[in-house]
Amino acid sequence: MVSLLLENFDPNCLWWSGSMFHVRCATHILNLIVNDGLEVIKEAIEKIRDSVAFWTATPKREEKFEETIRQLRIPFTKKLPLDCATRWNFTYLMLQTAIEYMDAFSPLKHRDTQYKTVPIENDWKLVAEICGRLKVFYNVIELFSGTRYPNANLFFAKICEIKIALSE
Repeated sequence: MVSLLLENFDPNCLWWSGSMFHVRCATHILNLIVNDGLEVIKEAIEKIRDSVAFWTATPKREEKFEETIRQLRIPFTKKLPLDCATRWNFTYLMLQTAIEYMDAFSPLKHRDTQYKTVPIENDWKLVAEICGRLKVFYNVIELFSGTRYPNANLFFAKICEIKIALSE
């Protein structure tokens, strides 16, 4: 639509030659904000990512992981998903699941000597804290990414929701 408007108007009649017609994608901007924020806990995320990758690498390791979960009486509701490092929303989902099973990772270091990247308690605290904040972003991105309904009217209210969550 913007292209059609610019073709039909003389750029000299528009403020800043029509450059204000370019509207940034709200989802893209939020993704950039989250990616910058995740840099703060990059090391903790990498430890958890490495741990998930290690325990999902083979069926035998997955079996050991699930057995440890059962022994610790942690409800096993879903498998550990490995994220895509370039997509923060997949990282969020991986972290959320890993947090459910965090008590299993430390004992697992005794079950396999090759398992070296065990997240420490501080890593888990940091990740749990950040995941609580990421939930707001995740829900807003899911809403903004919808294709079956108009969503431009939702931007202001949801950006305000993010602002309030960050302020808190």
